[in-house]
Amino acid sequence: MNAKQILLDSRPEGMPTADNFKQTSVKLPAITDGEFLVKNLWMSVDPYMRGRMIDRESYIAPFEIGEVLEGGSIGEVIESNNADFPIGTRVSANNGWRSHYVTDGSEHTRLPETPMSESHFLGVLGMPGMTAWTGLTRIAALKEGDTLFVSGAAGAVGSVVCQLGKLMGAKVVASVGSDEKAAHLRDLGVDAVINYKTTKDLSAALKQAAPQGIDVYFENVGGEHLTAALNNMNDHGRIAVCGMISQYNDTAPTPGPNNLGMIIIKKLKIEGFIVFEHWDHYPEFAKQMGQWLATGAIKAEQTIYQGLEQAPAAFIGLFEGKNRGKMLVKLD
Repeated sequence: MNAKQILLDSRPEGMPTADNFKQTSVKLPAITDGEFLVKNLWMSVDPYMRGRMIDRESYIAPFEIGEVLEGGSIGEVIESNNADFPIGTRVSANNGWRSHYVTDGSEHTRLPETPMSESHFLGVLGMPGMTAWTGLTRIAALKEGDTLFVSGAAGAVGSVVCQLGKLMGAKVVASVGSDEKAAHLRDLGVDAVINYKTTKDLSAALKQAAPQGIDVYFENVGGEHLTAALNNMNDHGRIAVCGMISQYNDTAPTPGPNNLGMIIIKKLKIEGFIVFEHWDHYPEFAKQMGQWLATGAIKAEQTIYQGLEQAPAAFIGLFEGKNRGKMLVKLD
């Protein structure tokens, strides 16, 4: 059978465009002993993929020009010669950006039967949710009574950070890029929300929202947000650095904050982290998050594009602020 795939056709310079991607069709081989055929149902697009489009050394290898892209995926086994993955099995893998593929099951996980949508295993029960939980519990050591500031707070990670912060007994201050997103976060129980696009002085706005100061900052954006956070951190504050999406499309180095001396003055702890280095704690996370989802204590937010051909638009939409919660593509 033929499978649709999306390749990296050229490396973006600045903001990615549709011209950087190319859709092709490839004939798949027949499955052999131990193999099975997967039809993808869902795929994820994530900000970290932008870094993989740059030919540079990093914590993960870059995408190659002319090769099919990859990312989180949920699929269904539709043909099988593997007893461990019979027809009808739902699997998670890192084989997004394609409609079908043949595999021997390496690095595939069988999904448990659940009344919840399997798409949550790409979002709140997957890498984004695990990132939020790891940053708060293992990196920043958030505790009851802390004041937590979250940038990029309406995204896949940030929206979960906000909700976890409230469950852990913190006051939560969030930064977003629209009034609609701000209203939504208030509905989720966030104590104060700043629309950074309409705020002239982010540092002053943060001080007004949290006059008692910030104990923990969950960093998703970088730039002006980091400057504002440093100005408002309390002594011995902790900063968990998950990402800096404001810089991912820069074509020249971004000047750093001019107040880094606050790290010394306030005795701050700043730690960057990659969630995959903490994956041995996933069972603990999944048990807790599954319970919170089941009781409604955590609400799973999703923005869904329809069809594989819309994957580039969904990816570009991440950098245009078009997602609320997890950005997903539902395949035909």
